[in-house]
Amino acid sequence: MLECRSCGAGAPVDEHFCPQCSRILALGRHGDYFAFLDLPRRLTIDAEDLEKRFRDLSRKFHPDYYYNAAPAERLASLERSSYLNDAYRTLKNPVSRVEHLLAIEGLPPAKSEDPSTGSGSGMATVPPSLLEEVFALNEELDEIRELRESGTDPEPLRARLEAARKPIEARREEHERQLLELSARWDSHLSTDARGALSGVEGQDQAPAAEKRKTLDALRERLLERNYINNLLATIEREVAMVDSSLQSPVSGHAGPKTEDRRP
Repeated sequence: MLECRSCGAGAPVDEHFCPQCSRILALGRHGDYFAFLDLPRRLTIDAEDLEKRFRDLSRKFHPDYYYNAAPAERLASLERSSYLNDAYRTLKNPVSRVEHLLAIEGLPPAKSEDPSTGSGSGMATVPPSLLEEVFALNEELDEIRELRESGTDPEPLRARLEAARKPIEARREEHERQLLELSARWDSHLSTDARGALSGVEGQDQAPAAEKRKTLDALRERLLERNYINNLLATIEREVAMVDSSLQSPVSGHAGPKTEDRRP
């Protein structure tokens, strides 16, 4: 419960304005962006509806409306405006939406280490399903670096990097598809819960907690893999940039193109 700083009445944590005096409420300890925007914890969100909710609340919270209000109300408008912006940015993006859902459902964050900075310790964080690709890519990149540093023609090195990128990009596309499927599965759990609530019978037609947890764990695993894949692609991009810089650098000792001697 929140306590209104204007009249002292209590209000539910998800309310924005006091039910008694209609004054804007201090933000308090929130944490659920879905509830803040009066949305169910679904991963499929209508973009137009989200935009409308954001704009409606933006107008209601705008600090200009509270220019002559009490200091507590001015502070509350700033807090809620800032929090609303964070909520909108997070829920607008499908990946950060999943990350937020995992956080409020009590799962640890899906963060992976950048493979280009972890060497031996970083390899321990490689998702098991990516081990084969990661080892093969690391060997290929090590060889390309050695050849580049030894002065090998950059053109074939760039071609090898492009070839190395293709299977990783295919993996990323596959993970995007899997995230969509798992998101739909999570939403189906909520639909099942809603049917059970409407039936009025405790536990009837409701998704078991174990099934929900299994879906959440799968979402987190896909995110871990997806983040690691993005790190791999970023590593390839850095190598491409190094090779491209070699292509643009003049060769030392180059005296310019030879011209044919046409003298008789």
